[in-house]
Amino acid sequence: MLSNSSKYALKAVLYLAVHSSMEKKILAKDISEPINVPRAYIAKILQELSRHNMVSSMRGPGGGFYLNEENKKTLLFDIINLIDGDNRLTSCVLSLHKCDNENPCPMHHLVDDTKASFVKKLKETSVEDLTSEIRSGKSFLPI
Repeated sequence: MLSNSSKYALKAVLYLAVHSSMEKKILAKDISEPINVPRAYIAKILQELSRHNMVSSMRGPGGGFYLNEENKKTLLFDIINLIDGDNRLTSCVLSLHKCDNENPCPMHHLVDDTKASFVKKLKETSVEDLTSEIRSGKSFLPI
């Protein structure tokens, strides 16, 4: 359901949420290795996230990427939507263009409720929510 780009974006944002601050900015090249994403690719994703105020950045000496309190309130859905577009999460699993409730593909009813529930949770969950789970030990991020 998620593209590799969205997965990379989420991993980068969570990495920043756990490891960065206004005082400790992180360069894209220093994020790429721990999250296992090519440097140029993650730099491009981080720049896009920064342009839309989902990640903060600062140029020059001592610069880099970080998350401020407002960035941490970003919803996971918004990150995925920015990277993949609004129909990635709701599109047909068989990639049929005319699949919907009125004209369902053979798999539509198998995944429709699951997809709707997943999208609902993404719209309710912030970066800060996941960061709290990581810090409390309820989940882990092996980076």
